[in-house]
Amino acid sequence: MYHLVEDTIAAVRRKIGDFVPEFGIILGTGLGKLVDEIEIAHQIMYANIPNFPISTVEFHSGKLIFGTLNGRNVVAMQGRLHFYEGYNMQEVTFPVRVMKGLGIQKLFVSNASGSLNPQIKKGDFGIIEDHINLLPDNPLRGSNDESFGPRFPDMSAPYDKTMTEQGLAIADRLSAKAHRVVYVSTPGPNLETRAEYRYMRIIGGDIVGMSTVPEVIVANHMALPVFAISVITDEGFHADLKPVSLQEIVRVAAAAEPKMTAILKELIAMQ
Repeated sequence: MYHLVEDTIAAVRRKIGDFVPEFGIILGTGLGKLVDEIEIAHQIMYANIPNFPISTVEFHSGKLIFGTLNGRNVVAMQGRLHFYEGYNMQEVTFPVRVMKGLGIQKLFVSNASGSLNPQIKKGDFGIIEDHINLLPDNPLRGSNDESFGPRFPDMSAPYDKTMTEQGLAIADRLSAKAHRVVYVSTPGPNLETRAEYRYMRIIGGDIVGMSTVPEVIVANHMALPVFAISVITDEGFHADLKPVSLQEIVRVAAAAEPKMTAILKELIAMQ
């Protein structure tokens, strides 16, 4: 893994020259338009990056964007990778290791998720302070490379507490309804049954999605502080649960995107 990461970093550096990103941003389903706010210096299709997995999900464009956002150097993944696409966990999290090697000091993650908590409604935001991992594999399984991090990394505070509080305060100032949440990560790609939604609520979850946790585990392995925000796109707590379509999820995410972008822009400027 170390040699693959180093090979990829070298290839990317040949394309971006002396540009060094301070922050990495992973954009989730329906949330790719944040790149419109970036003053782009370089952009590379995943397909043109050695060893880089290719996003196969509709609405995920698959580009690595380098540029400035509110005066800060960033690299943004316009289109993330998921376990359900058939990639293993090392492949899903490979871009995080590459971004860290390129110089990022903090990681910002966004996603679309479903609510398990009746107090959290469609169109609200969840700022993640903890998670429950229901995925069937772990990106750290296998031999450990100490150059990345320790064999048994601590996960008592996987999301940076200072950035979490800053994000909540920014959302409040922008009149964006944001909740402090526990995120449950599942394999997907199917949505959950009524019994599964009830189970995840009982064990302490507020929202559920199919991403984020693998990237956060790897970020913590490399001592990379993380801020994560969810747009709530559907509600799984109703007794008379109705079917939800991907088109509806993308529509709700797109409607909430301007406020999410404003939160991230202001938060990045504060770092």
